[in-house]
This record gives sequence, structure tokens and C-alpha cells, in this order.
Amino acid sequence: MKYIKLLVTSIVAIFSSASMAQKKPNIIVILADDMGFSDIGSYGGEIQTPNIDKLASEGIRYKQFYNAARCCPTRASLVTGLYPHQAGMGWMAAADLGTPEYQGTINNKCVTIAEVLKTAGYSTYMTGKWHLTNERKIDGMVTDSWPMQRGFDHYFGIIPGGANYYTPTLYSNNRKYPAPANFYLTTAISDTSVKYIDQHFSQKGTEPMFMYVAYTSPHWPLHALQKDIDKYKDLYKAGWDKMRRSRFERQKELGLMPKDAVMSPRDEKIEAWDSLSEEKKNEMAMRMAIYAAQIDVMDNGIGKIVQKLKEKNQLDNTLIFFLSDNGACAEFISSGKSKEVDGREDTFESYRINWANVSSTPFKEYKHFTHEGGIATPLIVHWPKGIASSLNNKFVGEYGHLTDIMATCVDVAQASYPSKFRGNAIIPMQGKSLVPHFSGKSNNRGVIYWEHEANIAVRDGKWKLVAKTAENEELSKDALELYDMNADPVEMHNLASKYPERVSSLYEGWLKWARSINAFPLDTREYNIRAQEYRKQVNGSFDDNLGGWTVKKNQALRGSIDVDTTSQISGKNSARISVTEPGERLAALSMNWRFASKKGEKYMIRLKTKAAGNSSYILRLEKPSGEAKLIDQVINASDKVVSMNTGVVEVSENGPYQLSLYFGKLNRGDVIWVDDIDLIKLRN
Repeated sequence: MKYIKLLVTSIVAIFSSASMAQKKPNIIVILADDMGFSDIGSYGGEIQTPNIDKLASEGIRYKQFYNAARCCPTRASLVTGLYPHQAGMGWMAAADLGTPEYQGTINNKCVTIAEVLKTAGYSTYMTGKWHLTNERKIDGMVTDSWPMQRGFDHYFGIIPGGANYYTPTLYSNNRKYPAPANFYLTTAISDTSVKYIDQHFSQKGTEPMFMYVAYTSPHWPLHALQKDIDKYKDLYKAGWDKMRRSRFERQKELGLMPKDAVMSPRDEKIEAWDSLSEEKKNEMAMRMAIYAAQIDVMDNGIGKIVQKLKEKNQLDNTLIFFLSDNGACAEFISSGKSKEVDGREDTFESYRINWANVSSTPFKEYKHFTHEGGIATPLIVHWPKGIASSLNNKFVGEYGHLTDIMATCVDVAQASYPSKFRGNAIIPMQGKSLVPHFSGKSNNRGVIYWEHEANIAVRDGKWKLVAKTAENEELSKDALELYDMNADPVEMHNLASKYPERVSSLYEGWLKWARSINAFPLDTREYNIRAQEYRKQVNGSFDDNLGGWTVKKNQALRGSIDVDTTSQISGKNSARISVTEPGERLAALSMNWRFASKKGEKYMIRLKTKAAGNSSYILRLEKPSGEAKLIDQVINASDKVVSMNTGVVEVSENGPYQLSLYFGKLNRGDVIWVDDIDLIKLRN
């Protein structure tokens, strides 16, 4: 009898354990890229998004939910629950701007949702765009801040911020490879997400899963299959003025906007549709048709994800979030081999400010900025077992922020957010759980702050303080605007002059916050200027392996340039150049570091070197064409470490230049090490 009682107790415990495990919901966060507030049907759009809209009708939608205005900052904030600067992503992955808050790589002062949920028994998966690692590190395959190293068990997608949809470089876990034939990135993200779901529940039963699906759709370039474009190729010939009005009327019908709300006027930079020639109308209509097709394909993929959850009997207990990383993108992009607007792989186009103004309906501004058009995102939350059915198809009136998603995941997963992780002190969560909204209650959200390229904002209750800062200008108190977001959700009536004390109070609160997260100094330089200045900081100690260097090798030469990690010169890493069969040309083996310079800038170069024996190679500072050689110097290396400096040279004209090391004349068996290469820009 004792044995039978023990057996029964054990069986009950097993079933109880399985039941408890099942109570923890699966969590899927789905992020669209550069999608505007009004693009999907459930937020007023005419694009066919039945699967996303079904999630909305069977869940809840937010009228006012906020992102961080740009790709990298939003992704950092979303996955860590911190403000972007706190996670190291105050700007973009294109550059390290010199402070920890702007290093362009996610840091060790934060934890990701995946890292936290793994401690609560979750398996973790990611598909799509990462964009949380400095581009130089990506190029050098420095993986310490990649998804697998930040808590994800499996990963498929692109580590950088964008790619050709047909021919991207793909990353599976930590492996890099070219896309196969007949490839389309959005479909691959969806299909891999479905595969992960299928494998997880086939292999792990009731163990909960967390998955982050980060689509690149509908981010430029405008790439879509003809069958999907054909659905929309005539629709947008109606023009942006009519489309914008139609979307706004639908938003009022849905209850997303008050009946007495006023839409912001068409951006003054945009011509009236009727003023365009027929040829221009057809071209611009095709741009929007391709953009719509990109969203259509994403929606189709989300339908596949939902269907797989149904097949596995997991949909009811899966918490799904759907949102966008920033407002509509008004960037002018045109860099493909072909300038035809047809969605094919040899094009690289954007849909322009003209249609971004429609995607932002009814708001002002776009991606980059902190007016509603830049930071307002649709947020749909679907969780049949966790959201009261009486709230289905209803809007949440309270505002929320990206940081709230981490707090919600920790809440529903019964996880513990750490104060320390892997030996590092962790910044506390900045958000509040959205769970009270799932039963119609308030979460008393409190104050939210923004800073991106000196575009700032504060949201405190119904009040919003916001300022736009032009490139190369400083943030000015004179630019501060104040809005009552309850009465004026479109930001049409600036109340700053009426309530100067409130403006001052909110601005002082913003200043205190900005200082606390080390947001200063604010940088308003143009994107390419920042990236170009960063290029002058050579990866000369090879901490990022060969990231940023272009290595060239002639087929006739047998040899290599790689990174030696045996501390040959001063740091752990150095470049090692070895030759087993020499070539005939100086350029048969070389490494080049390209940068942009202006007329009158002065430089010198410094490096350290050694060799296995006695060898020599050439150092040049030159135009990429090889014509203008500002420095052309023979470097002699021996088995002793040698430090050398070149003389000072002055650039005579604007343009691209490169620091080059040529090893094509080395002898058979030569081995050389190079380290601590500095391109020193001198003050005039």
C-alpha cells in the first residue's frame, strides 16, 4: 500500500508539474521594420493584412504606444527593457561615437528578454533582423553581442540593419553564408519561425517558448514579387491625398481617433497628387504598391505562424505582441544598378516622403523624430487565455512604451529580473507591466522620455513636450512644443506659450533624465558624417578581428592575412601575413582601410611590426585608384618589434582615400605581424 501511495503521489506530482509548465504562456514578439502607424487595416490602412487584423479583433489594440524613433534604439530598448542609451545604443550601429552610451553595440549592463526568460524555463528563438552589433564587429565576425551570445538558443536572419531581400548575406546561429537561389527574406523569416515552433513543441512538449520575430519588411529597398505587387498596382493611382483622407476617416470609424480630430496637413515638401504628370503618377503609385506588397507578404507569414500555433494547440496560451520599430520612413534611397521601380533585385529604392506622409496618417513627422509620426506604433496584443474576452477588439486608452514589453514578459513568465548577470551589475527595468490592461485596469504608467539626434520628448499623463532639432544644429528651448494628448492626439495645437511653467517643469525633468543616462553631448551630425569620422578610427589593434579592412589576394599567390591571437606584439590580436608561394605583383596580397577626407586635412600613420626573419613591405596613404600616393614608404621588419611613424602629409582634395599595406613582393616562407596601426589626424 505504501508503494501504491508513493506511486500515485509521484504521478500527481508529474501531472501537476506539467500543468504548471503549461500555465506559463509562450511569448512571441513580432516587429515590423519602418512600418507607419496607419498601414495595417486595423489602424486604418487599405493594405490587406487579414492575419494581423484578426489578432487585433481577438485581442486588444493600443491607441498610444511608443517606440524609440529609429531602428537600433528601438531594438535595444525592446529586447532589454531599458532606454536605448542605457543599453549602449543611443545612436546607431554605424559608429562608436566614443562613449559607452553611444558605442553602437548592446552592452553588458543590460539583459535581454531571452536571457531573463531562459532562467524561467523558456526555450528561446529569434528570426530576422538583429541590428544591435556595431557594423565593424559584424564585418569582423566578433560574435559576443550576437543573438546566440545574448540568450537565444537558435537564430536565423541578418545581423546588420538591412539587406537585399533576394540576395542577402544570411546568418544561422553564428554561421554566415550567402542566400540560396529563389530566395525572399520575408518568406524565409516566416518559414523559419514556423519551423522553430514545430520543432519546439515536437521535441519539448509543454516547455514554454519565447520567440522574437524581427521582420525587415517593409524597410527599403522596395523588393517584392510580381504576384504580390499586382494586387496593388492600380490601387495607389488614386494618389496620396485621397489615400490619406481615406485612412483618416477609417481611423475615426474604428474609434482610433476622436470624431472631432483634425488630420495634420500634407507635408509642405510634397506636391499635390493632381499636379503630377501621368508618368510621375504611375512611378509613384508603383512605389507604394511595392511597399504594400512587402507588408502583405509579412502578414501572410504571420498567418502561417498563427496557424502552426493552432496546429500545436498552443495559440490560446501564447502571448503575441505585434508592433513597428519606428514611424514611417521618409528617407530618399536610390542606389541600385537599375533605376526601374519594379521590385526586382537589381533595384534599391525607397517609397519617399510622399508616401511616408500617408503611412504616418494622421500625424506629423517620421522616423528619426519624436513627434507622433516618428514614435507612435500600432501595438496589438493577443492572448486568449490571458486577456479578458470582453476586451476583444477594444482599444487601450492608456499610453505605453517599448520598455513595458520586458516588464510584461517578466510578469507573465514568473521570471526574476536580475540585479547582476554574468558578473555584471544590471540596470533596473525601466518599464511597467501591461498585464493590468489585459483585464481593463490601469498600470499607472508614469513619465516616458526620448532622445534621438537631439530630437527630444517627454510624456507625462496627458501632457507631451517635444522638440525637433535640425541636422548640425543644437537643441533649443525655443523649439519646445507642448500638447494635451487627450484633447489633441495629432499635435495640432501647441500650448507652450499658454503654459510656460509646465514647459519648464517638463524640460527640467527631461534634462535630469538625460544627465542620468549620460545622453550628453547630443550629436546632430548627418549620418554619413558620423560614419565617415568613425572610419578614421582604424581597427588597427584588430580587437574587431579584420572588421573594416578589405583584404585582397591574387589567385596566383599562395598566402593569407588573418588575425593572430597569441599576443605577438602588444595586444592579444595582431594581423599575421604569411606567404607560401609569392606573386609577381605588389598588390597580389594587400589590406586596405578606406575613409573619406577633406582638402587640407593632415595625417600621419603609426604602426608596430615584426617578422619571423627579415622582410619588407609597402605602406601607402593613397587614393583608391592608386594614383595619388601621399605616403609611399618601405617598412622593414625583423624578429624585433619595431614602432614607426610616417611624416605628416596634407590632403590636396576632397574624396576617398585609403591606408594600404602591400605584401605582394614577400618571399616564400615570409611571416609578418602588424599591430597598433593608427591614422592620426592632426589639428590645423
